[in-house]
Amino acid sequence: MLGAHDGEVRTFQPGAEAVTLIARDDGRAIGALGELAPGLFVGRLEEDVPYALRIAWPGGAVQETEDPYGFGLVLGDLDLHLFNEGRHLELARVMGAHPRTIEGVGGVAFSVWAPNARRASVVGDFNGWDGRRHPMRLRRGTGVWELFVPRIGAGTHYKFEIAGADGSIVQKADPLARQTELPPATGSIVAPVPDYAWSDGDWLAERAVRHAPDAPISIYEVHPASWLRPGDDPTGTLDWQALGDRLIPYVVDMGFTHVELLPIMEHPFGGSWGYQPLSQFAPSARFGRPDQFAAFVDACHRLGIGVILDWVPAHFPTDAHGLAQFDGTPLYEHADPREGFHQDWNTLIYNLGRREVSGFLLASAFWWLETFHIDGLRVDAVASMLYRDYSRKAGEWVPNIHGGRENLESVEFLKRMNSVVAERFPGVMTIAEESTAWPGVSAPVPQGGLGFSYKWNMGWMHDTLQYAERNPMYRRWHHNELTFGMVYAFSEKFVLPISHDEVVHGKGSLIGKMPGDRWRKFANLRAYFSFMWTHPGKKLLFMGCEIAQDIEWNHDTQVAWELLDQPEHASMQRLLRDLNHLYTAEPALHAHDTDPAGFQWIVGADAERSILVYARQGGPGDAPVVVVINMSPEPQHGYSIGLPRAGRWREVLNSDADIYGGGNIGNGGMVHATDDPADGQPASAAIVVPPLAGMVLRFEGTDS
Repeated sequence: MLGAHDGEVRTFQPGAEAVTLIARDDGRAIGALGELAPGLFVGRLEEDVPYALRIAWPGGAVQETEDPYGFGLVLGDLDLHLFNEGRHLELARVMGAHPRTIEGVGGVAFSVWAPNARRASVVGDFNGWDGRRHPMRLRRGTGVWELFVPRIGAGTHYKFEIAGADGSIVQKADPLARQTELPPATGSIVAPVPDYAWSDGDWLAERAVRHAPDAPISIYEVHPASWLRPGDDPTGTLDWQALGDRLIPYVVDMGFTHVELLPIMEHPFGGSWGYQPLSQFAPSARFGRPDQFAAFVDACHRLGIGVILDWVPAHFPTDAHGLAQFDGTPLYEHADPREGFHQDWNTLIYNLGRREVSGFLLASAFWWLETFHIDGLRVDAVASMLYRDYSRKAGEWVPNIHGGRENLESVEFLKRMNSVVAERFPGVMTIAEESTAWPGVSAPVPQGGLGFSYKWNMGWMHDTLQYAERNPMYRRWHHNELTFGMVYAFSEKFVLPISHDEVVHGKGSLIGKMPGDRWRKFANLRAYFSFMWTHPGKKLLFMGCEIAQDIEWNHDTQVAWELLDQPEHASMQRLLRDLNHLYTAEPALHAHDTDPAGFQWIVGADAERSILVYARQGGPGDAPVVVVINMSPEPQHGYSIGLPRAGRWREVLNSDADIYGGGNIGNGGMVHATDDPADGQPASAAIVVPPLAGMVLRFEGTDS
């Protein structure tokens, strides 16, 4: 209806006093419009030339602007077809809000999917947030509404006003917004075209090697808002520049290979830690602009640190300005609450059986990997996606088409996501937070697996932490909690996670879980870390655990860095630093993390003394390593162990060393093995085993 039709121009300008048509090139008047109805101005175009509007407002203000309805279509038919098929991986470069120049006129092209809406308008600071001013065109058969608004650009604040099928009129944030207002504001912001000048070519060229199963991968998990607060504002948040200036050198110094960020996609509630995001394409405004986040990633890459993002394709919050009932119907979520409502988190579950929804999420993954050079996606809550009866009682869930509990749509989505990532971004990791025994999580899709690069080993974490929390007096009866993980250690490619989930919600701090007096607590934790860093599997540790923070994590404060003034905490940090560097430097400790050829039990059944001894092996030319773990407070003198070779074995790490706060009980730095077979090994030695400690022995050569 609006725009030019057969020489007649119609424009709706509620509140205007008069509207004149002017030539777009020189501003001369080419037609006067009469007010046919309140706000509706109609008149003849006297010349067949591109026109604009001269609008007289009350108070004498005059505005000149092109008519949004004087321009053609915004989206191409192929874009719309691919979107409806769920196959438009570059969706964020097409839909949403994009600065464009059309017919020589600069403006912003808006589009939004709302197939059941009665009307969709773009509203913002350019039209007084008035939904009458810029109603959008419906591309029939696609469910997509679009409009080009001239003379606005990057930085414009906007939303979509949706007149829903249920009679509601709600202003919604753009699902494809690439930039947002700072919460608690909920608007979207037109982002500029991404044009960051990257300098990480060398990193990208080496990324596949750095992420291979035989590479050392040690991940530092970080909640960006609470790792460090501004010195003058204990409740404030550092931007990406300030955070990077402190965090990146720290991660490098500590020997971690990667930093994993809790979800940074924009989320309305800070207390969700990002796990309830609404803007799957926008870095949170809490930390600055998108280009500043790109600079943070680039800086990490220049110093050899990979960046992993937590990503949440399982569910989303119910906020009125978000995806819930987007067009007055359950659009992104399932209609049936037995499928669409998550009882644990009071969130809505994505309807991954709908092509546009699964395509929307695939495009989100693509956006982070392509635009921000992200090195890995850790997919949250995979278990909740795989099972239709997840956390539901009988009668509270809907079976699949075969009557089973498996969520076939989610399985297909995860396989497709991993296939797309593997094809388009070789070397990028995908990591599943999956807590069940679902088979083949990290197996390739062509072999029937889900296709993830790695899977969090939640069973190992649960068993070993449960063991570490026990009084050493009773550990002899629970020895299998340490050893059972080796039964399935190579059934998947695993990451061993000590994550934020283990130090929050009343679970206490990691050091607080340890039994005994203060000395024993620290010794226990040192021994546990030694076990974790020498056990097959990649490593992940949440911030603050490396300094033995003695209170559980609170997202409203920062890591208790002041504890480093105390020797015990500084010593724990030093141990973690040395464990990381040892893990990276010794091929025996990482080259066969996912291969049984790299592990051998030497002493696995000494439950009475709570001692474990095992060998780790790298390639044929790499020195073997033997690990001794004593989870008892009793030292052992003259403890005989088998060793793979006779000769000199250097004590390259002893968590009981005085530099780590221990009692300095050990073997003087060297163990000599003789040709006396023991424990199924061709050589043996009698060693001193320190209490509540881990030792690492590396073969150095035969005695001459």
